[in-house]
Amino acid sequence: MHKRVVIICDGKFPKTEYPRYLIRTADFIICCDGALVKFLRASKAIFGEERLPDLVIGDMDTLSAGMQKKYADIIIKENEQEHNDQTKAVRWALGHVAGIGSLFILGATGGRADHTIGNISLLMEYTRMFDLGDMTLEMVTDKESIFPITDSIEFDCGIGRQVSIFSPDNTLRIRSEGLAYPTEDVVFDNWWKATLNKATQDTVKLELSHPSIALVMMN
Repeated sequence: MHKRVVIICDGKFPKTEYPRYLIRTADFIICCDGALVKFLRASKAIFGEERLPDLVIGDMDTLSAGMQKKYADIIIKENEQEHNDQTKAVRWALGHVAGIGSLFILGATGGRADHTIGNISLLMEYTRMFDLGDMTLEMVTDKESIFPITDSIEFDCGIGRQVSIFSPDNTLRIRSEGLAYPTEDVVFDNWWKATLNKATQDTVKLELSHPSIALVMMN
């Protein structure tokens, strides 16, 4: 059985049905630090009853001492500051939850802009930090789905959906099929260079000139 793990960060807690569906149907739920408070407030609306996440992880800088004491049996405190709480949660899940087929990160945006940019860009870093294999790794917000790629890919999108591509590799060239605007001449030397495209087919194909790292964002 391929398990679905959901990590909830301490940004904007999802309000729309799809990310809440991911929470409701998850096999394992991890809250990052102060996201526990937001999860507890929303749990009855999501599940029909109050419930706890399976784990809370982080340096606990945004969770009160009282909450830490009350929920100590599901809390793992990691004080190291080299990695943020989102990364700590991903690392723990990959090291301790067997049989992960998909890992969804929610609540990673909507707060401070620097946190949002950092959390999104870390998706690409995880492809280098961890052996993800065929596992689905995706960040989901109320408006977007964001996932990293490391090589050529074909994915279902839906006609008319907005698609943006980001990469820190300015040697990378990406040939696309199914998008309104061609991407093969795009030089990825700034974030905006392949944004605000639109799917003209249900399926989009991206052919990378060489294995690298990039992000696909669908709105």
